[in-house]
Amino acid sequence: MAQNIYDNPDFFAGYRQLPRQVQGLDGAPEWATVRAMLPDLSMKRVVDLGCGFGWASRWMREHGAASVLGIDLSQNMIDRAVTTTNDPAIEYRIADLDALELPDAAFDLAYSSLALHYVKDFRRIVRMIRHALVPGGHFVFTIEHPIFTAAAHAHWITDEDGRKTWPVNQYFAEGERRREWFVQDVLKYHRTLATTLNTLIDASFQIRRVEEFAPTAEQIQQMPGLAKELERPMMLVVSASA
Repeated sequence: MAQNIYDNPDFFAGYRQLPRQVQGLDGAPEWATVRAMLPDLSMKRVVDLGCGFGWASRWMREHGAASVLGIDLSQNMIDRAVTTTNDPAIEYRIADLDALELPDAAFDLAYSSLALHYVKDFRRIVRMIRHALVPGGHFVFTIEHPIFTAAAHAHWITDEDGRKTWPVNQYFAEGERRREWFVQDVLKYHRTLATTLNTLIDASFQIRRVEEFAPTAEQIQQMPGLAKELERPMMLVVSASA
């Protein structure tokens, strides 16, 4: 079973204060990039893997999706999603992505935001998603970029010129990474860029587009703290089709 860190009270107290949790999709700087990679949602059946507070699930219904199934391991997340959703075409369900099984050809779009780096067996879930999609269905997801996840001690360091630098080491040593993020020992899984993309190819997905998110000048002007995100990619955004 995956680590359920989001139901840790200390973790959740910090996490729920993040801009993307307070402001929703408007607080997620990568959202414009993600939105541009989504297919037309008209009458699509969507599964939202790692749905969190349900921001994307509700947005997809507002933009034409016929139905959305939101899945998350965290009771805290599902409780918040349920209380902020008033739409019978959106269903929320607690489930572990490491063990999740979906029916074959049940969805037109599988979407996941910053959740799949918590999954130990990426190959299994990708193949399961492939079978859960109809022919021509879409899979769009964001994960932490492997440059961001690789280092043994992932934090900014300062180089000889006083410039913020992100360390990259142990890049080819795939597997567990335990980090301090609000609390100690948050478990994620590092995979190389090649592993991520080749796993999709091996599951008979066609890769449509890949983006390494970087903030725009306008975003940096509005949120100066984003400037450091130009020093290394934090997120990988991928669109594929079945």
